[in-house]
Amino acid sequence: MSRRFFGTDGVRGRVGEDPITPGMVMRLGYAAGRVLAAAEHDSLHGDRPAVLIGKDTRISGYMLEAALQAGFTAAGVDVRLTGPMPTPGVAYLTRALRLQAGVVISASHNPYEDNGIKFFSATGSKLPDAVELAIEEAMEQPIRTVGPKHIGRSKRVDDAAGRYIEFCKSTYPNDMDLRGMRIVVDCAHGAGYHIAPHVFHELGADVIAIGNEPDGLNINKECGATHTEALARAVRKHRADVGVALDGDGDRLMMVDSNGQIADGDRLIYAIARHRKEQGELKGGVVGTLMTNLGTELALRELGCDFRRAKVGDRYVLEMLQSEGWQLGGETSGHILCLDKHTTGDATVSALQVLAALRRSGKALSDYMNDCPIFPQVLINVRVEKGFKLDGQPAIQQSVADVEREMGGNGRVVLRPSGTEPLIRVMVEGREEGQVRQAAERIAEAVRAEAGR
Repeated sequence: MSRRFFGTDGVRGRVGEDPITPGMVMRLGYAAGRVLAAAEHDSLHGDRPAVLIGKDTRISGYMLEAALQAGFTAAGVDVRLTGPMPTPGVAYLTRALRLQAGVVISASHNPYEDNGIKFFSATGSKLPDAVELAIEEAMEQPIRTVGPKHIGRSKRVDDAAGRYIEFCKSTYPNDMDLRGMRIVVDCAHGAGYHIAPHVFHELGADVIAIGNEPDGLNINKECGATHTEALARAVRKHRADVGVALDGDGDRLMMVDSNGQIADGDRLIYAIARHRKEQGELKGGVVGTLMTNLGTELALRELGCDFRRAKVGDRYVLEMLQSEGWQLGGETSGHILCLDKHTTGDATVSALQVLAALRRSGKALSDYMNDCPIFPQVLINVRVEKGFKLDGQPAIQQSVADVEREMGGNGRVVLRPSGTEPLIRVMVEGREEGQVRQAAERIAEAVRAEAGR
């Protein structure tokens, strides 16, 4: 069965347009409830399964939360509500409270006009494909409310924030603290606004919080992990040691050093890997994606770290980590997985792993950045006719082969179709920016010539 609603990260879209309407979200909650109710559930919760619902700070979250509640309770499923809570916090609490599933109402780093629904299993991991397909199939059935005696109940988890704050703190070494360190934390006016500043403060840091006044409309607006300029300015203004930026749902991390220079996901993963390697704590190697910078790969290999590339998307990084039996991986965009600390990407937990490396080594973040050079990278989007396939295009393949031969081991080419638009993305990276740009233009021209035939 092909997917109609679920993408690589749940169900997402513009608020007021299918599938992000109250009616569709209620159907989604009902269908998910029926699938869960049909499965074996924990006897600790009596004769009904129970789910946890958290959300970010978008104004539409209240509407969609009510719709989900109605769908789940109509299916005979109990609901626990956290209010605003980072996505990884919902994953943790679902596991800690022994519930059957967790649900997050969020569109991550998107603007407030968008929203989405994503699910976690009882173990705090993303739902398997088979379960998502079963939910989609159940959405085709009409809503038939269970008998009055079996309707689900809803209640709020009053200590959700405190529980999650303590969990985050527990991932930092017990013999260390953050005393004497000044940290600027940009919460993106998102779900981490009442979490991340407290975590760093309670570990002893002097914390300056920005992006911590959500109004329902300002989530991710010129702030957070996707707009680090405000964080860089604040770090320089307050003469902070480091800056930490979350995205709207708290699973993506960017940092800046004391000079306001940005450290993206690649460099942060390098810092964590290097620290763990030096401490003898790195289990296996590191997983990146097709977009991980070649400079990061070479820097990791110089440390003696094995490195693998997964498809773009944190779920594919997770799958490869699990298949290899490794613990550390992530994306350039700031999704970082430390599977010995959490089951999913967590910006606050990942930041603590970087800070532990700084404290233990006595190095500044800029030291790690200098040791992990980022190669120049050029990305060109080539518009093509819908349905255009890269397979069976010898002229394109020849242009790629020519570039790779010329660059030797000092460059890399990635061609991939966009998942949302009729585009072919041509990415070339290497040591010399001029050579990289020329190579990307040559390949892009080859794609245009074949696509125009």
